[in-house]
Amino acid sequence: MGIKSFQGIRKIVKKEFEAPILVADYMTTKLVTFRPDQSILEVMEKFAKHHISGGPVLDDNGFLVGIISEADCMKQISESRYFNQPILEKNVENFMTKNVETIPDDISIFDAAGIFAQHNRRRLPVMRNGILVGQISRKDIVIAALKLSGHNWK
Repeated sequence: MGIKSFQGIRKIVKKEFEAPILVADYMTTKLVTFRPDQSILEVMEKFAKHHISGGPVLDDNGFLVGIISEADCMKQISESRYFNQPILEKNVENFMTKNVETIPDDISIFDAAGIFAQHNRRRLPVMRNGILVGQISRKDIVIAALKLSGHNWK
């Protein structure tokens, strides 16, 4: 004789998981920013103090005009040694990347991962309606993927 189930017919429960997958959900919003007229030495001091490797450069009105990174500072260090000039005399405007690639805050982390894969960038400024609202890094994307790894991605 077969075993009877006293639980009755089981209802199929479909689990819905709505994980945040937008860049806005994982970006850093408290940014260390720089000005075009700041010295490279000040920038390097901020990098060390805040344990960062780069950040956005904003004009007096708060608009994004560039991005400065450790790599940009390395150029200055190398050139100052080569030409026997002090580091203090150069400012951010001379070394920052001016044509900055940005991404909107409402794209998915998967699209952002594709952008990082296409372009050799460590961080991307995040924009909403032409205004800087944050920054996302490759590390932020990896962390987001880890949080979602136990769930089905749609």
